[in-house]
Amino acid sequence: MPGTNLTRDEARERARILAVDGYAVELDLRSALGDSGRFRSLTTLRFRCSEPGADSFADLLAPHVRSVTLNGRELDPAEVFDGSRIALPGLAAENELIVDADCAYSHTGEGLHRFVDPVDGEVYLYTQYEPADARRVFANFEQPDLKAPFAFSVTAPAHWEAFSNSAATGAPEQNDDRSLTWTFAPTQRISTYITAIVAGPYHVDRDHYSRELPDGTTLEIPLGAMCRKSLAQYFDSDEIFTVTKQGLDFFHEEFDYPYPFGKYDQAFVPEYNIGAMENPGCVTFREEFIYRSKVTEAAYESRANVILHEMAHMWFGDLVTMQWWDDLWLKESFADFMGAFSQVAATKYQAGWITFANRRKAWAYRQDQLPTTHPITADIRDLEDAKLNFDGITYAKGAAVLKQLVAYVGRDAFFEGARQYFKRHAFGNTTLDDLLAVLAGTSGRGAEAMSEWSRSWLQTAGVNALTPELTVDAEGRITDFAVLQDAAADHPTLRPHRVAVGLYDLTEDGRLVRSKRVELDVRAEARTAVPELVGTPRPALVLVNDDDLTYCKMRFDEHSLETLRTSLGDIADPLARALCWSAVWNMTRDGLMPARDYLDLVLRFAGRETDIGVLQQAHAQARLSLEQYVAPEGREAAARAVAEGALTELRAALPGSDHQLAWARYFAQTANGDADLRLVEGLLAGTARIDGLDVDQELRWALLQTLVASGRAGDAELTAELQRDNTASGKRLETAARASAPDAATKARTWHAVVETDELPNALLEAEIAGFQQASQRELVAPYAEPYFEVLEKVWAERSIEIALRIVNGLFPRLVSTEATLARTDLWLTEQADAAPALRRLVRECRDDLARALRAQACDAR
Repeated sequence: MPGTNLTRDEARERARILAVDGYAVELDLRSALGDSGRFRSLTTLRFRCSEPGADSFADLLAPHVRSVTLNGRELDPAEVFDGSRIALPGLAAENELIVDADCAYSHTGEGLHRFVDPVDGEVYLYTQYEPADARRVFANFEQPDLKAPFAFSVTAPAHWEAFSNSAATGAPEQNDDRSLTWTFAPTQRISTYITAIVAGPYHVDRDHYSRELPDGTTLEIPLGAMCRKSLAQYFDSDEIFTVTKQGLDFFHEEFDYPYPFGKYDQAFVPEYNIGAMENPGCVTFREEFIYRSKVTEAAYESRANVILHEMAHMWFGDLVTMQWWDDLWLKESFADFMGAFSQVAATKYQAGWITFANRRKAWAYRQDQLPTTHPITADIRDLEDAKLNFDGITYAKGAAVLKQLVAYVGRDAFFEGARQYFKRHAFGNTTLDDLLAVLAGTSGRGAEAMSEWSRSWLQTAGVNALTPELTVDAEGRITDFAVLQDAAADHPTLRPHRVAVGLYDLTEDGRLVRSKRVELDVRAEARTAVPELVGTPRPALVLVNDDDLTYCKMRFDEHSLETLRTSLGDIADPLARALCWSAVWNMTRDGLMPARDYLDLVLRFAGRETDIGVLQQAHAQARLSLEQYVAPEGREAAARAVAEGALTELRAALPGSDHQLAWARYFAQTANGDADLRLVEGLLAGTARIDGLDVDQELRWALLQTLVASGRAGDAELTAELQRDNTASGKRLETAARASAPDAATKARTWHAVVETDELPNALLEAEIAGFQQASQRELVAPYAEPYFEVLEKVWAERSIEIALRIVNGLFPRLVSTEATLARTDLWLTEQADAAPALRRLVRECRDDLARALRAQACDAR
């Protein structure tokens, strides 16, 4: 956004001459109970300059600055503050900057977010900064390599609680107006973007963790878990503490570096933009992880994974931080990998690698095939680049590559490298070379080998496809076997892969089981022979990435593909089955398998899928296929078949099971015929029942949205349901349902609310967007294709990057999937060649998804 960007070159120059000694930040949040929209922020920043006399700047996004004092000298705010930066002229060797500002409460989830609970009218605050929104709350040097200790104090209403990264130094002090002031101990040396404040009348549960360390001392970690008071009845903090303790045990055992940040609080907060944030000592999570209604085991597994992901950041990211956002992967890839690794190693959630293979890597495969793909170690020119690189490559591809690295260097060498890395760089900043240096030593492979591995995997973009090639003699035995590797023309790198090739055969009881496994190195070449398999009887199925050791798209020989068409549900091993689901989905996206063939696989075999996460992913992918990949002339029949199949599986599912709930939700999403919709009405009214199915509040909203989108329910039903569920979640779901109504007036109202005003908080804006585009309403959203392109630059210029990103992605006319829409997108990209690079990136990605959909439709039509 204009005036708010920070370039890498600017950050490097500032870090070259400055070193920060510490911050003291005083926040007065008493105004949160009123409607002023602002709070007072007083920052004292002490820092050194290696070139006395030089000029620099501090960062601040604030509507008003009261005063700026540099080394005792009053500076005129009108002269030194431009709305995003404070000029610092003529620095001394040692400096003190004092900034007194009125900052703005946020309703976009950036900076200090303010939320009013509709249940009881209570106000809740929390901060979210990554990558650069701490400057919305206090004056600072907003870059990760200018670390410092932070001492916060917070003044707030008397009935509130307040939390920060460190524990309070004592009981809060009462002020004359009965408000309270909390003073928090200085933090360790950390980056601005992981500082945190949480304040409000939060419900708090407490626990404690202790561990005897190798030196004979005992590590004591107070644990806290917080949520809004109105959610306390649903808060299963005991389960959260259990996973937390299991994670702390695991990371202490493997990392051999005691948790360095004192307490460990976990706050579940409203209207959160992301899954969670690793603020040391005060981790924040989206409160949707508190389940008001029944959810499947996959939801609890997902939450445990996020808890462990954020905990891994205490070491990868917080203790040791990347120097600049180019090396964002040094924290996010490691946390994503360690989340799954620790989950399987330390908790009851044993499907972590199955979920990773089937769900997380699907995100990576999509991102890595976009025209805007980038190496894991990306070229991040500025903060807008950084914001967009919190993507499937940085997280999931990076994690998959780390899994490949563990296979390459060995588990023991990998963890020993991590231990040395933490001890060598504690409280500092690093780059890729720092990590490779320790791994070169612990693995025994040497610096040259690690550099070559890095060049292949971290410094190039794109995904390889691995395909088995085999010839068989007249007796059915393999005479030649090889693994073929290819790459896209625009990213032609072939890579070394450590893989396991699995051969699967049908048993007498009809199951597909592994009969042979060979682990080998696939060379960075087009063809790698596998002589170990010569002489083996031809199997029913070949998996060239069995056990999911590497990052690749797995392809099949024709015989294996025919086996999958008849027997995908018979694969006994759940990970192998998940890999096959992932592979056929990638084939569908790539236009190699007709979308209706993929839907046929879902209808025939998803009902037999034992892993609930894989089942729910298949549901999501089938829905996407229906909306975008099925040829237009086949959509109606395909939608009918999917709805019928969903209802059949719903009736067949074990009463009260996770699978029954998953099929009920899928049926609610896909119901479209008169009989189906009458059943939906009956389930909502309680006049129809399916044995064991509890139509709870979340399912009620799903059923109601289907009725609204089909024109069988409207304002009266929505108003009544919101009265029944007058909560933040209820309002969000009601908003999405209302926006899905099938009439032009509703679409116009939604467009106005999202695009032409800036009044909606982030959660409701997202809900409006979600309801706007319904697959059954293509003709209603088609008129907005042209206005979309007309408003793009205005939206990008006037909205925060978080909100602009949602609008640009969410309102792209993806349902108007025609060559004309593709041409209009190309015209915008041509005419707006000078638009912000981050905006152009988003539009190019949307364009690529549309082009892929058109190719898939052509495949399906054939």
